[in-house]
Amino acid sequence: MEKKPALNLIYALCQALQSEHVSYCHWKSNAAIDRSATGDNDLDLLIDERDSQRFTQILRRLGFKEARVAPEQQVPGIQDYFGFDAESGKLVHVHAHYHLVLGDDMTKNYRLPIERPFLDSASQGDLFRLPAPEFELVVLVVRMVLKHLTWDAILSRQGRLPKSARGELEYLRARVDCDRVRAIVQEHLADIGVELFERCMDALRPGCPTRTRAEVGRQLQLRLATRARRSRGLDVGLKLWRRGRRAASRRLLKRVSGRRPVSGGAVIALVGGDGAGKSTAVDDLYGWLSNDFDAIKVHMGKPDWSWTTVTLRGLMKLGTALGLFPFARAPIEYASDAPYPVFPGYAAVVREVCAARDRHRTYVKARRFADRGGLVICDRYPIPQIKLMDGPLAGLMTEAKLATSLDRLLVGVEQRYYQRIGPPKLLMVLRLDPEIAVQRKQIEDPISVRARNQEIWQTDWPETSAHVIDACRSKQEVSAALKSLVWSVI
Repeated sequence: MEKKPALNLIYALCQALQSEHVSYCHWKSNAAIDRSATGDNDLDLLIDERDSQRFTQILRRLGFKEARVAPEQQVPGIQDYFGFDAESGKLVHVHAHYHLVLGDDMTKNYRLPIERPFLDSASQGDLFRLPAPEFELVVLVVRMVLKHLTWDAILSRQGRLPKSARGELEYLRARVDCDRVRAIVQEHLADIGVELFERCMDALRPGCPTRTRAEVGRQLQLRLATRARRSRGLDVGLKLWRRGRRAASRRLLKRVSGRRPVSGGAVIALVGGDGAGKSTAVDDLYGWLSNDFDAIKVHMGKPDWSWTTVTLRGLMKLGTALGLFPFARAPIEYASDAPYPVFPGYAAVVREVCAARDRHRTYVKARRFADRGGLVICDRYPIPQIKLMDGPLAGLMTEAKLATSLDRLLVGVEQRYYQRIGPPKLLMVLRLDPEIAVQRKQIEDPISVRARNQEIWQTDWPETSAHVIDACRSKQEVSAALKSLVWSVI
């Protein structure tokens, strides 16, 4: 299979680190280093603490941005940065380690203070600086035992070594000098000792009895007790608690919280007429961001109904069916700045007021999530320039009849809900020729499709803060333009 080239951003990063003499290496998972070069794996870089300032300056110069996990999950000496490779559209995750902190992913409880000799063993590879395989094997063995061979790991079904880890062990075993491995353990990890280390190696081999594996894990934890960030009992309790909480979050919320940009969260809105590719673009952006960041998507055009809406719409539907509310459906081709030619009845007006209330509730939910550092992708958004979709309609509906106190009340309530919806941090507009939109949406009413796109097509967008994207371009070009804009506000 032909080797894929490194991403331009990753190549530029490695070149900058080399030219500025930053002491670093790609310290793990080097059996699959090609996947790191193409951005399919994280870049796990160990950096000399003395070069930390130059390292972060290089990242910022290349457009990388820092993100953090929840405070209780943060580990001293480890930072996360993300960069955007414009040509591929990929996010590049740099997992920067200044300390070698190991253990279960939930707690990372143990530090091996051998960073300096580990870095001194590194040499320049085709792209990255790579550690000597002997050092890499020593750290990998300790990592895998602490993650998978303890009693709590085995009881919580974490005891099976992943296929990728088994492959990495075999890859390194075939490349190391065993005498050099023993010398490294004896010189730099004397508290573990050569005898226990070799037992750890054997315990990671397939077929090793569970009791033996757990006993080796227990002994390694005892030997590393002075290098632990917290006691063994507290660490076990914390692992179980966090693992249970993550499972509950995945089951109840259908997602697991990710990292949040240090610069803060953002509400990002995408609007456009039917056929402009709005929903497809929202799904694409959400999938792109949610792999690494704490992100949600909301539909401001079709918000979830509150119980108030369910109740009122049910009553209106029942009243209309019983003839209590005279109903006349307005023609769809009314002008956006003109009143309805026929009053459609109070059932329709109440529905619009309920929609305004639900959009406001959805906005509040999105705003709060963003204020906590999350990223919100909005499918449609109420803005003054668009009246045919997601705007106030009660006033237009009631102008067809003599205004009453009830009319004024409903219109006022609807307007107040919309007035309380603030602008998004980033507004992107997919602009499409109305006739092309009609061709794309042949199964839908052409009058409605044309009217909605005509409104967007004729709006003077340069007078607003919106970023306009030509939706006639290819899907790949539109996606690239949207991702670049989104990355600029993160």
